[in-house]
Amino acid sequence: MEVLSNKFTVITSVLNGQNNIECTIKSILEQNYINFEYIIIDGGSTDNTIKIINTYKDKITDIISEPDEGIYDAWNKGLKLATGEWICFIGSGDLLARDALEKYNTYIEQNPGLEFISSRIELIDEEENVIRVLGDPWRWKRFKKYMNTLHVGGIHHQSLFEKYGNFNTDFKIAGDYEMLLRARGNLKAGFLDYTAVKMRLGGISASDVSVFDEVEKAKRMHTQTPDWIIRMERKIDMFKFYTKLFLRKLFGLRYI
Repeated sequence: MEVLSNKFTVITSVLNGQNNIECTIKSILEQNYINFEYIIIDGGSTDNTIKIINTYKDKITDIISEPDEGIYDAWNKGLKLATGEWICFIGSGDLLARDALEKYNTYIEQNPGLEFISSRIELIDEEENVIRVLGDPWRWKRFKKYMNTLHVGGIHHQSLFEKYGNFNTDFKIAGDYEMLLRARGNLKAGFLDYTAVKMRLGGISASDVSVFDEVEKAKRMHTQTPDWIIRMERKIDMFKFYTKLFLRKLFGLRYI
């Protein structure tokens, strides 16, 4: 018999997402696990996004549509409404596996006392072809260098935000990384070896080089890593980034 002791809150932020918001909504509303609420924060879309969302309004717990200061401002609005013990952020266009919440619930029951649980994701293109699988268990020594543990599809216990605060809206790209860095090596993290989300390629962090500035800023705030190491890690990350851009252009590739 299914155990329903854990309530989940799923939060989606969207802005002008008429082309892919519906598939995200369906993936969440069709969950096998029923003890969850769904919150959508729209940033004041000017296309048909709200019209699409409203066709499901009877099944969506809360809908807010108003201008915001970016994704982390939107997520914070969702956190204020959240009543679940566990909170998950799913982007517009991303797909939550039908049994994801059920899998997470089972894992929680078997591993009490955790604050954050991550999983694997499949990175997909617009045709939903799988490009690669990403996501590793959280380890402080690795995570303080780069975000190998993925925020997308991960779940956060409400106590994590009570202890460390909500997202810092001064960050526009790497605020999820900064938020998890606050716990440093004290984060009580688990890893569900399962692909919980199909994440659509794109988004601001995939193309905006200012992400390097934010990552560096977050590391200086929370990791106690010497400046020269942080600068070296930045150079390595930028080298990888620009190498991929060069190879894409040279060989006419969309993805590497």
